[in-house]
Amino acid sequence: MLNIALFGPPGAGKGTQSEFLIKEYNLFYISTGDLLRKEIKEQTELGKKAHNIIASGGLVSDEIIVQIIEKTITNNPDVNGFLFDGFPRTYVQAYILEGLMIKLNTSLNCLISLDVTEEESINRLLNRGKTSGRMDDNEEVIRNRLKEYYEKTLPVINFYKEKGLYKEVNSMLSIDEVHKQIRNIMEEELSKHLLNIVLFGYPGSGRGTQGKAISKKYGLEYVATGSMLKEEIIKNTDIGKEIKHLYENGLIVPDEIVVPLIEEKLKNSKGVKGFIFKGFPRTFVQSYIFDGLLKKHGSSISKIIEIEVPILELIRRLDKRSKTKDCMPYDTSTEKIVQRLYDHETKTVPVIQKYNELHGVVKIDGMGTVDEVFQRICLGLERK
Repeated sequence: MLNIALFGPPGAGKGTQSEFLIKEYNLFYISTGDLLRKEIKEQTELGKKAHNIIASGGLVSDEIIVQIIEKTITNNPDVNGFLFDGFPRTYVQAYILEGLMIKLNTSLNCLISLDVTEEESINRLLNRGKTSGRMDDNEEVIRNRLKEYYEKTLPVINFYKEKGLYKEVNSMLSIDEVHKQIRNIMEEELSKHLLNIVLFGYPGSGRGTQGKAISKKYGLEYVATGSMLKEEIIKNTDIGKEIKHLYENGLIVPDEIVVPLIEEKLKNSKGVKGFIFKGFPRTFVQSYIFDGLLKKHGSSISKIIEIEVPILELIRRLDKRSKTKDCMPYDTSTEKIVQRLYDHETKTVPVIQKYNELHGVVKIDGMGTVDEVFQRICLGLERK
């Protein structure tokens, strides 16, 4: 879940940027003013309490506001996250939001502050007043609003600076330029929370079928080195020709070919929920390369799955596949099949053991129907 607080003085462009964020990242917009009006209009219990307080000239308490926010969040489980506009307004409310996020087993990713000078804010609001018809768009009221904003929100900004969650955007630029700055922040935040799954298993264990099914169910980008290499062969590129020669001789494609293809895939996949990796890493060296690649993109491994199938069953499956249109170049003889299994045993199993020590590997029984194995994998992925 992606939870963002949007800050900025009156006239900074929060409304415009909110629309962009909501649409592009499927966030639910939380404005305490809007939520209060909705509760009052629907005459809920909280709405009635708020109405009585407002009618008597009082300010609605944080007690009521936080209940309305919590209700809104729990009633909207299908969104990608929440965009808070106008909350928290005070230092105390920053702690309230912190506690609420903990209760809901989530957190605020960052606070994005739209930075604009006081004089620019005044000019923008005065220009808006010429067409808006709003009574509060006059210089005296505007200056009072700005004074109140800076007095109350400076402690909130410092609160999030200390937590390392404060992000500043130059809102003096064009709308498109501000969009671009915010998009960079959002992509950086998304990369920190990607669901990155590594799928291990001997050749013939069903990784390809299961990888695609996992990708579809969880909305992940499928990164299969075999598919990428096969694509190069089909295109008959120079790299493809080299790959074909290696395959025909039962050899593993070197890292110098594989790594740039994976990096290009990571770089060009924008706005994804995560990745599922099949066929990489296969060696100790590749595991270090892989960890470095993810770190470079601000991410890390989330879950590691190993599909376990007995060796004799693997040989039977690969031999059967060699007689179909799905036959791979390394399936064409018993010798090549055995060599692939041997390579996995000597080169990839130690990598799995390393990851098991570092992260823990979820072992999945690969025997049974495709659906049965898939259900086991889903249970393994969703297990805390």
